[in-house]
Amino acid sequence: MPRLVYIMGPSGCGKDALMGEARRILPPEKPVVFAHRYITRPADAGGENHVALSRAEFGLRLVRGLFVLSWESHGFAYGVGREIDLWLGKGLTVVLNGSREALSEALRAYPDLLPVLVSVPEDELRRRLGGRGREDGAEMERRLARARMIVPDVPGLVRFDNSGPLPERGRALADLILETLDGRRK
Repeated sequence: MPRLVYIMGPSGCGKDALMGEARRILPPEKPVVFAHRYITRPADAGGENHVALSRAEFGLRLVRGLFVLSWESHGFAYGVGREIDLWLGKGLTVVLNGSREALSEALRAYPDLLPVLVSVPEDELRRRLGGRGREDGAEMERRLARARMIVPDVPGLVRFDNSGPLPERGRALADLILETLDGRRK
């Protein structure tokens, strides 16, 4: 049964790398697609492969109803396009890099989604944020404070520790996605 796998967690916990590794590992014949996001961040800003939009273009798409989910975070607007409904309707499981703040909105739209909360210990998160070099000291502290945001214990929530070697953690995420395909994960 097709399902939305909603990956979320603080900036720097490794969601993009984790999802990229799982995508690489998953057998190509499996009915799984990874959604891209529309973000008001330059395409060459590093991090995930996304569709870069100006604020004006994002606003136009938002008022025209082209997003199924949208939110603001760290000074950027994020959107998920309606194409994911088409993909789900065609029998594909969709893996999405979501937001903890948009989880309740996502659950209203997709009540049977699989919420996956990715985390790492705070000292590891600090190291990763510092290593990517995108944030100054004050911004890094804001992101660390936001990382402490409590996520409600919603039904089916998977708490996913992403500390450890990327190949191992990517395999664990790929296995979790495969469990949703064969019905072992409700």
